[in-house]
Amino acid sequence: MRQNGFTLIELLIVIAIIGILASVLVPNLLGARTRAYKAQAQACAKALATAEEIYQIDSQTYTSATASLDQNVLRPCSGMTITAGTATSTTYSFEINNKGVKVYVTQNGIQ
Repeated sequence: MRQNGFTLIELLIVIAIIGILASVLVPNLLGARTRAYKAQAQACAKALATAEEIYQIDSQTYTSATASLDQNVLRPCSGMTITAGTATSTTYSFEINNKGVKVYVTQNGIQ
C-alpha cells in the first residue's frame, strides 16, 4: 500500500528554492524603499527651492525660517524633517531628512 505525501527530500528542495528566492528579492525590495524615500525628499527639496525663490522675489532676501515660506508650496514636505542652514540675501541652505535619507538644497541646486 502506497501513501500519498511528500518525501523529506522534496520538502527540503522546496525550502531551499524559497530561501534562494527570498535572498534575491529582499535586498531589491529594501533598495526600492530607499529610492522612494530619496525621490520624496528630492520632491520636497524642489518645493523648498521654489518657495525660497518666491520669498526672495517678494522680500529681496532668502529666509531660513520655513514658517515664512508659502506652506501650500511645501505640501510635498509633510512628514519630513527640514533643518535650516544659513540664509542671506544671496544664499540659503536646508537639509531634508526623510526616514534617514538626507537631501541638501541650496540656491545652486539639490544634492
